[in-house]
Amino acid sequence: MEIRHVRETDDRLEISRIYEESWKSAYRDIIPQSYLDSIPDGAWAAHIDEAGMNTLVVLEDNEYIGTASYCRSRFEDFADFGEIVSIYLKPDYIGKGYGKKLFEAAVAELRQFGFRDIFLWVLEDNTRARMFYEAAGFVPANVFLENNIGGKKLREVQYRFHSAEC
Repeated sequence: MEIRHVRETDDRLEISRIYEESWKSAYRDIIPQSYLDSIPDGAWAAHIDEAGMNTLVVLEDNEYIGTASYCRSRFEDFADFGEIVSIYLKPDYIGKGYGKKLFEAAVAELRQFGFRDIFLWVLEDNTRARMFYEAAGFVPANVFLENNIGGKKLREVQYRFHSAEC
C-alpha cells in the first residue's frame, strides 16, 4: 500500500471512479437510487485539482483504491479549522485498514499545517462512517447542514477533532 499526494501524472478518471463506486455503495438506501444511478463517469475528475485543496491517493499494486481531500476550512464560521472534505475507498477495500491509514494521513497533514481543530461533514444517516470517525477520535459538534441530494432532504452532521499539539 502506498499513500501519497496526487501527481500531475495520476489518472483523474481513475481517481474519480473511487468516488463514483464509493457513493453508489456507501449511500445506497440513503441517497435516492435514481440519483446514484445517474452519476456519470468522471463526475469528480475536474474537482481533484481545485485551488487550495490537498488530495491524497491510496494505491495497492498500482491500482487506485482510495482518496482523501482536505484543506483550510471552506466555511467562514470555522475559519481557523482544517477541514477533511472527503475520504473514499473502493467498496472492496472497506474494512481492511486502508481507510484508517488514509484518514490518519490526512489528519496528520492538517496538523502539520498548524491546525489544532479539524472538522468534517458526514450524512446523518451514514452510521458506518459516523462510527469510523468516532473511532478515530472525532466527536459530533451539534452543528448541522441541510442538503438536498437527488430530491431528498438530507442532513449532514459536523464532527470535530481537537489536538492539544500540532
